[in-house]
Amino acid sequence: MAKCIAILGANGVGKSTLTDRLTSLEGTAAPAGAAHETRIVEFPFMGGSWTGLDCPGSLEFMQQSMDTLLAADMAVIVASPDPEHAVLSAHFIRLAEEAGTPSMIFINRMDEANSRARDIVGGLQGYSKNPVVLRQIPMRADGAIVGAVDLVSERAWKYSKSGSSELVEIPGDLMDRESEARGEFLESLSEYDDWLLEELIEDRVPAHDEVYEICARIVREANAVPAFIGCAEKGNGVFRLMKALRHEAPDVSALADRMGGATAASFLARHRKHVGKTVFMRALGAVKSGDALGGAALGPTSKQAGPKMETAPAIEAGEVFSAIKSDHLNAGQLYAEEALAAPPWYRPLQPLLRHGIAAVSDKDDAKLSEAIGKLASEDASLTAGHDAETGAHVLSGQGILHLRRAREALSEQFGVETAEHRVTPALRETITKKADIHYRHKKQSGGAGQFADVKMTVGPMARGGGFKFTETIHGGSVPKNYIPAVEAGAKESLERGPLGFPIVDISVNLSDGQYHAVDSSDMAFKIAARGGVRQAMEEAGTVLLEPIYKVRFTVPSVFTGSLNPLVSSQRGQVLGFDRLAESEGWDELEAMMPGGTLDDLIADLRSITQGVGRFEAEFDHYQELYGREADQMIESRAKALEEA
Repeated sequence: MAKCIAILGANGVGKSTLTDRLTSLEGTAAPAGAAHETRIVEFPFMGGSWTGLDCPGSLEFMQQSMDTLLAADMAVIVASPDPEHAVLSAHFIRLAEEAGTPSMIFINRMDEANSRARDIVGGLQGYSKNPVVLRQIPMRADGAIVGAVDLVSERAWKYSKSGSSELVEIPGDLMDRESEARGEFLESLSEYDDWLLEELIEDRVPAHDEVYEICARIVREANAVPAFIGCAEKGNGVFRLMKALRHEAPDVSALADRMGGATAASFLARHRKHVGKTVFMRALGAVKSGDALGGAALGPTSKQAGPKMETAPAIEAGEVFSAIKSDHLNAGQLYAEEALAAPPWYRPLQPLLRHGIAAVSDKDDAKLSEAIGKLASEDASLTAGHDAETGAHVLSGQGILHLRRAREALSEQFGVETAEHRVTPALRETITKKADIHYRHKKQSGGAGQFADVKMTVGPMARGGGFKFTETIHGGSVPKNYIPAVEAGAKESLERGPLGFPIVDISVNLSDGQYHAVDSSDMAFKIAARGGVRQAMEEAGTVLLEPIYKVRFTVPSVFTGSLNPLVSSQRGQVLGFDRLAESEGWDELEAMMPGGTLDDLIADLRSITQGVGRFEAEFDHYQELYGREADQMIESRAKALEEA
């Protein structure tokens, strides 16, 4: 049965090089891929069929890594040999843990390591709730790593330039270290196996085959993360890693159970020129073209056959396939006959950066709307919308690179060239004192005229109060049938205040007025109310309000101290921080931040956290804004309205 592995890791750790080496172990050439898109590679190994999903290393495309874990039996996390860079693997370790995906770590470029293997593992352990268990120790000669000793089989392999390792005797000067390391290794395993614990207590040496079986069970149950060493570029340690995957990776039935009995899991969707939407999926059970899947018939299906995709009407459990003419299917979804709910750990990543975009050519305006919608359907971490005040298109994603790639896709896949611009925050204005207004609307232009007279008190409300309309009319000075029109006119006047922004948090009380038996009408009173409230705004004077968001940062603990100056520099206020209970080595910090600072926040945050920090923001309230910042906001919005 075919098995599938997700290969995860940060940019620059050699993840794609490892994928190429795994693929080439039996002579298969891996297809080229794009840095921003999951690469699918099919390869044989020792009689089995394998699919590798080489995920993008940039955290701006982390949604794709999350999507692949819906379809993968195992995750291979490629890590740096520098303990100081263990933090770069933190997101991927955490993601696999949350998904319950069995995992292995491959410490790459060990020939460049200046640290002990146990120190490298210690750095990684700081971000793993499960024990990271070193399965090999390096052999050194003249300070260089020339091979590795396997702690299960107690065999030593010497690396060669050809990539094929040579079985050798364990060097005498390494015997004590090997014995110590194996003892630590077995003790780690014994926490999950009573038989092994009893063997160790009785000073009996467990057989190698039995230790292998214990390793496989513990890994499949996601109770421990074995760590292997090597150098993918030179082919060192790659075969040993693949042997471990062959023995210890669970089959697709275990994944199907974790995914609630789904028939298929989709992990990538792309719109292709002249083809349409192509959805890439893993069959968790037998599937064939035309089956009911996700509420509609599955379109034509294909499988990888060498460098090309070939039509395959029937798909066996475990195989990866693509489907066309299945526009009802999306990436990051589980399917049976109907679409299934996502597992609890799966979530669309909240956008961290937004840009306004517009078609360069006016003739592409209508085409842009459709293209943005299709693009957003490919990626759950990309959202499309409109600026409520200017009507401009807004694209929100995970960072500059993510949005840049989205614009490239609009050009390449849909033929729409776009320009981008900043989106100003959703500012508001209000008044801080009452204003008593007497406003008369009178118009005579032949025939029936228009007449309405209103007396109103317009006053401020508490933040978040919105709009409140009341009336205290006595004696029928304004007939009751006209009062709804007064309320409607007052509401309309709030769409744009003297400073150019919507008005919030005010109350309007209609206290008196006059009407004309012939010339009064709903429209006349609506116009009078609208003019009266606007006059009140001018007399009372309005102040600018900026949105304040509650922002929740999640960062590795080593960077928490850097958040205080970041928040302070952005006119924010730290509310407190705590350990992230469900993730080892992570902290959560809450702060109040002005909405105008959020679009630059992700770049600043990644700068001080080596790219791994994230945040989520939720609107909390509006707050008055004065001075230079207010003037800049007003100028920026005026410019945006002119351009729109």
